[in-house]
Amino acid sequence: MDYAIIFEAARPLWWVLPLVLLLGIIKSRWFKGIFGEAFVKLVAKVRLPAEEYLGVHNITLPTSDGTTQIDHVLVSRYGIFVIETKHMAGWIFGSERQAQWTQKVYRKTFKFQNPLRQNYKHVKALEALLEVPADTIHSLVVFSGSAVFKTMMPDNVTIGGGYVRYIKSFRVPVLSDAQVQDVLERLTTGRLEPNRETHLQHVKHLKARFESSAERTCPKCGSGMVLRTSKRGANAGNRFWGCSAYPKCREVQDVA
Repeated sequence: MDYAIIFEAARPLWWVLPLVLLLGIIKSRWFKGIFGEAFVKLVAKVRLPAEEYLGVHNITLPTSDGTTQIDHVLVSRYGIFVIETKHMAGWIFGSERQAQWTQKVYRKTFKFQNPLRQNYKHVKALEALLEVPADTIHSLVVFSGSAVFKTMMPDNVTIGGGYVRYIKSFRVPVLSDAQVQDVLERLTTGRLEPNRETHLQHVKHLKARFESSAERTCPKCGSGMVLRTSKRGANAGNRFWGCSAYPKCREVQDVA
């Protein structure tokens, strides 16, 4: 076989493989997370006065059961804002008290953990570290991407740059300048080093926590729940609990 002929025929299409790889990266869960976090940082930098709102990002804190990872913390005299980002598409349904929210993309429906509950653990970890009054710490969830809310959301759940309005609604100083600096110092010294090793250890802790929940049972049929990974669709790469009786029972739960 004359490979030179094949090579010459394929050379005009050299750009196809890099393009496919690039599209794969853009659609990956990793890239979506990076994009969503970068979007929130950019909006804060542009629309919030830098001298009043000081940001610390990608914070990993040790906890009693491993670690917890916080996307953003904005510190000001008006309070401490703990931000959880979600880069998602489609219609979003949920309420403050629901354990799970729903994402609908075209004809497909996905369940995911109420991000306010997810952020609650972040808030509690910060309360323990910072030693400030609990009412000075505010939980905030920001959806980026093309998500659209189809149910009424709490004021602290926003889309895009709308979170800035929520932050600016707090205009009464609750921390002194000295307290703001103390909070920043505690965040800097109390966090784990923001590097690849810390991230890998955090993922390891999460995996161990998930696997320790093997006794989980389906709330609909009582069968065991199995930890699975979405292989396609908007949630490709995400882990979830699925009923072992599938397809007879299609109950799914977000990994908490």
